[in-house]
Amino acid sequence: MKKSFPLTSATHKPARVVEGIKADIRKYLKRERRKPLPEETDFWDFDCRAGKDEPAATTIHVSEITKPVDAAAANNWDAVYIEILAKPAKRTAKDKEV
Repeated sequence: MKKSFPLTSATHKPARVVEGIKADIRKYLKRERRKPLPEETDFWDFDCRAGKDEPAATTIHVSEITKPVDAAAANNWDAVYIEILAKPAKRTAKDKEV
């Protein structure tokens, strides 16, 4: 998903717009995680970026994907850009301490 979400709406209050954006993001992540995994992979990993617009977007972890939406609302931005790209990944073994 590469999308710029507007933070203003003629019919909804700003708080409801922010909650709607977060719901769309969570729904997309849930939908992507339901897809069948390719052979030899364990889970879906996500490359995420967020910012005011596409050139200004910075890399973030998937667990922090809704924080830029809150920051954009607090800073009165017109829109927030969210990019989430799914990729299959394999878990790595943790180093054992002796």
